[in-house]
Amino acid sequence: MQSKISSFFKPSPATAKIKVASPISAIIFANEAEICEDPEITVTYKRRARNPGSESDADSAGATNRLGEVDMVAKLEVPKSGKVLHKKRKYAQFYLELGQSDFLLHACTICGFKYAKGDEGDEKVHKTFHKNYTHGIQFKGWRNERVIYVPSLDTGRVIIVLSDDPPAQRSKVQDVVKMMEMDLGDGWIFHQHCKVYLFVSSGRVTGCLVAEPIEKAYRIVSSSTGKKSQDQNGKGGRENSVVLQFGEVSFQREIVRKNNSAKGKEMCDSVTGEILCEKEAVPASCGVRAIWVTPSNRRKHIASYLLDAVRGSFCSGRNLNRTDLAFSQPTSAGRALISNYIGGNAFLLYTTW
Repeated sequence: MQSKISSFFKPSPATAKIKVASPISAIIFANEAEICEDPEITVTYKRRARNPGSESDADSAGATNRLGEVDMVAKLEVPKSGKVLHKKRKYAQFYLELGQSDFLLHACTICGFKYAKGDEGDEKVHKTFHKNYTHGIQFKGWRNERVIYVPSLDTGRVIIVLSDDPPAQRSKVQDVVKMMEMDLGDGWIFHQHCKVYLFVSSGRVTGCLVAEPIEKAYRIVSSSTGKKSQDQNGKGGRENSVVLQFGEVSFQREIVRKNNSAKGKEMCDSVTGEILCEKEAVPASCGVRAIWVTPSNRRKHIASYLLDAVRGSFCSGRNLNRTDLAFSQPTSAGRALISNYIGGNAFLLYTTW
């Protein structure tokens, strides 16, 4: 091997001399500018001392290289506890322990619940939550229920829950309020002075209304700008066409405006949150703080049944008219519900605290 290596590198006379004291050849080159005298380099290999009585003696004998000069002994460390350290972990465990982002979690498009797909425990929790959100929270009933009579109600029943009711009833209200907060926001729906109306059907709470006593409200101003905008959009729907010339090819551009009169105005109002009301307040006694119905039951007039129950039971001794109910600042969907229920656009609003 030495002759082949020497012929390959073509050593010059200035190359340092090397003394090898081992069966394994070693070549070290040095420059005369850096080394004044010819160095003598000794390369030695020392055998590692064996541990008598250990299991590594048998392994070290088979690990000797082909030249028989060097033993490579691999020392394996085993944990004293005897636990398997290289156990496969689930994605959910990695997410909880390492604090990773939620890119491993799947968000349900209907209920918004985030879970790890393929994990048996997460799949089961999501299935339960999804059914409670879309069909309602399970309800087995109570011994002492305050059932509100609603003449137009054929199936189901309306139950009222007050602040001095037993803990089991208040706990069920808290579960329903948490479900309502998924759609309506956190921290404002319920307080201790509220009266809660639960609509129960087929063993589940499918709707909820939260009402509170108030003293005054403001009547909304019904604006007539909707018709004007419709007329303007109807007349000026299209602008003059413009011709663009590119060499010998001409393109005609035409701008068409969509008629967004009613829906566009409602969405704009719901985004800005501005509602015009009269300056003078009017006396009011019942304020509807929030209404919520499960997604699979929103075409069964459950919200109307709840409003009827409030009108007949909120004030003891008298029934309220539909126009006597005041509402917290509603969304566009809430305005449509209120206008349809009272039969007009001039309803009462109040500010929640």
